[in-house]
Amino acid sequence: MTGDIARAVRAALDKKAMDVVVLDLRHTPAFTDFFLVCSGHSTRQVQAIADAVEEALRAAKIRPSHIEGYHRGEWILMDFFTFIVHVFTPQTREFYSLERLWGDAERIDVPDEPRAGAAGSGRT
Repeated sequence: MTGDIARAVRAALDKKAMDVVVLDLRHTPAFTDFFLVCSGHSTRQVQAIADAVEEALRAAKIRPSHIEGYHRGEWILMDFFTFIVHVFTPQTREFYSLERLWGDAERIDVPDEPRAGAAGSGRT
């Protein structure tokens, strides 16, 4: 994973995102390199996760080119060109099933609880 998507993963985990998965799309005919897919328990949590991701990346001078779905809070899509962040409520994630749709992508499961020392390891 690139440093930028790793930063987005950490921000999502800091807001207690569930079922965090990174799909590596570099060996597929996709329009981006990675998808970060995660869920929040409620629309408020989905919005809080999206806010945290945007804030963490803004601190690194990275801004999304486009954000969709923020006000509804069921599925927020944040396009950062080389990766796209998808934050869902559980029901909406199950309905759209992006992981199944992009089944050819390499799936990188991210533990909900970061490993001790992983955040500071510098490896991305």
